Amino acid sequence: MESCKERIGKEYRETIKDIRRVWRAYTERGDEEIYDYGLCFDFVPSEEPGEEPYFRWQLSWGGPSDEFRFFVGPDFSLYKVEYWFMDWFDGAKITLRGKDFELLAEIWEHFFKEIAKMDESVRGQLGEEEWW
Repeated sequence: MESCKERIGKEYRETIKDIRRVWRAYTERGDEEIYDYGLCFDFVPSEEPGEEPYFRWQLSWGGPSDEFRFFVGPDFSLYKVEYWFMDWFDGAKITLRGKDFELLAEIWEHFFKEIAKMDESVRGQLGEEEWW
C-alpha cells in the first residue's frame, strides 16, 4: 500500500479542483453546496510547547481522512493554510501557495473568520498573551 506522502498529490489535486468548482458555483450562481461541503469546522488548540493551534476544516474522516488547517494571528488574519491527508497512523501535508492559498483565504474571509471569532475555546487563548 502506498504511503500518504505518495498519495497526497493526487488527493490534493482532486480536492482543490472540487473546492474550486463548489466555490465558483457559489460566487457565480449562489449555489449553496458550499454550505454542506465537509464535515466540520473547529479549533484545535496546541498541546505541546511550540506547537501552533489552528482551525480545521475537516472534509472526511476515517481511513483515509483529509482536512485544511488554517493558521491565524491574534487578529484572525490568515498567514498559512495546510492540506493534510491521513490514513491509519500515517499522514502527509502540503502547504498551500499561490492561487490555491488565495482560494482558501477567500473562503476563510467569507465563511470561517467570523465563526472562529465566536468560538469560546479560542477566546481564552487570545488574551494579552501570545496564543502559540
